[in-house]
Amino acid sequence: MPELPEVQTIVNDLNQYIPNKKVVNIEIKKKKLIKSDYAGFRKLIIGSSIKKIERRGKLLIFFLNKPDAFLLIHLKMTGQLIYENKKKIIAGGHSLPKVFRKDLPGKYTHVIFTFADKSQLFFNDMRQFGYLKIVNSAKKEEIISAFGIEPLSSEFNLKKFQEIIKTKKTSVKAILMDQKFIAGIGNIYADEICFAAKIKPDRLTSSLKNQEIIFLHQSIKKVLRAAIKHRGTTFSDYLDASGKKGNYVRFLKVYQREKMSCPRCKKSVIIKSNNKIAGRGTRYCPKCQK
Repeated sequence: MPELPEVQTIVNDLNQYIPNKKVVNIEIKKKKLIKSDYAGFRKLIIGSSIKKIERRGKLLIFFLNKPDAFLLIHLKMTGQLIYENKKKIIAGGHSLPKVFRKDLPGKYTHVIFTFADKSQLFFNDMRQFGYLKIVNSAKKEEIISAFGIEPLSSEFNLKKFQEIIKTKKTSVKAILMDQKFIAGIGNIYADEICFAAKIKPDRLTSSLKNQEIIFLHQSIKKVLRAAIKHRGTTFSDYLDASGKKGNYVRFLKVYQREKMSCPRCKKSVIIKSNNKIAGRGTRYCPKCQK
């Protein structure tokens, strides 16, 4: 699933290309992905333009130029957004094989936005868990109020993190991934954050010492900022809006590195636990994560 760094990369890219472009057509191949009135959705989108795009957790928020109207897009497990303009392709979301213009629309393309300048935005989703929805400001606030604090915001200080840690007796990884407490962290970055903090992911939050909480808080910000800088883990075949490559895969320490030597202690190999945490597989170093 695309996590905070991947979604923020999409926001950064699309904000350089899409604002103020008029939508002249929308082709919807899978109606079930539209989670608001279908006819009303089409009527409102066609003829509108996007003023800006923001992110809340893993949710994309498109501000439309129509009165009190917002387009919400969630990529869920396998969603992708691919923008194409005169053979230049900017893409983001779930792990993306290299895409060429001839491949668009593809087998998993379900929604196509066409702008007045003939550029297009493709919504792909292999497993079709993602969604698009039109909401007003009241509904938008209701939806985003369910999200926890943004981990890169100024409000996410050490005191706030200490309060979150004490809120629920669970594993460290589970609290990091709980969107009601902290917005945007998923399986990849929870593992990477725990490794950076030298904490075993299945440790109970109640067992953490104050210094460990400090390290964990610092690691959250450090890992997420680095991942955004390198465009997340799913952008290896793409150029960003400035024509530069980026890929955080090269900097991963534990995720998908099971059976490989620990890059820090060199005394053990990364293992993948048989016991899932929050329903997800977990990687860690049994030697240097306590």
